[in-house]
Amino acid sequence: MTLPSSALLAQSVLSGVFVGALYGLLGLGLSLSWGMLRQINLAHFALAFLGAYLTYQLSGVAGWDPLATLLVVVPCFFAFGALMHWLFARFSISPFNSLLVTFGLTVIIESAIQWIWTADQRMLDSAYGHLKFKVGALFVPFPELLTLVLAALFSILAWAWLRYTDIGRAMRAAAEDAPIAAAFGVNERMLSLLLSGASAAFAGVAGLCLALSFTLAPSQIYAWVGVVFAAVMIGGLGNPLGPLVAGIVIGVSESLTMALTAPAWAPLVSFSLLIVVLLARAERI
Repeated sequence: MTLPSSALLAQSVLSGVFVGALYGLLGLGLSLSWGMLRQINLAHFALAFLGAYLTYQLSGVAGWDPLATLLVVVPCFFAFGALMHWLFARFSISPFNSLLVTFGLTVIIESAIQWIWTADQRMLDSAYGHLKFKVGALFVPFPELLTLVLAALFSILAWAWLRYTDIGRAMRAAAEDAPIAAAFGVNERMLSLLLSGASAAFAGVAGLCLALSFTLAPSQIYAWVGVVFAAVMIGGLGNPLGPLVAGIVIGVSESLTMALTAPAWAPLVSFSLLIVVLLARAERI
């Protein structure tokens, strides 16, 4: 087997970091809702693609700057996430049932996307997509760099918010033991609505990154589920920094696997890492 050049390996590592950051950004809201609200929200992926299509519509058709679309997408998604949690709480949806309900919601959103934008592939043509930097022998596309910056920024902000603010500490207390937290004056219902809205808003931000870097098709919603689930499980439920770190590890491993062997082997990496981590955690219990 002929080894690739050092420049190709370095570019592969860089590409892995970028795609891993997107894994982490996609997994951020899922990790928070699953770990702290006990909701396995499969619709998170559909929301991310809906955000991507809205970015495509507002930017590619209406002429908005792609970053300006967040001014519309983020508040709307926040309201949708809060409404979804209110309905789940109103009808006492269990964690397992939340998996089934949100899968149905995913199918509904996918069908709505196909109805509005058809099943044809869509590609956002923006000035950001043609912007690249060269650092030594490496090429750094601006959309991927933006994804890394946004993923790191929101992951760190979410971590600091939960750790150092009164609201964040109240959220962690409610997630640990809601009745005891309520006895100490924590408004668990309001905080849950806030957290669910924030998780959906993170999906909207991930949608922007998807629109800037990838060709969009409704069927691609399911292609991201497995690897992002692996990043969330490896990183730890309810841990804002975990999916980002795990996503980068998975992304780099996949990119090196494709560079050293063949692209067909790359999907095995994330699930192999997931199995190893789960076995290691089981041994500690």
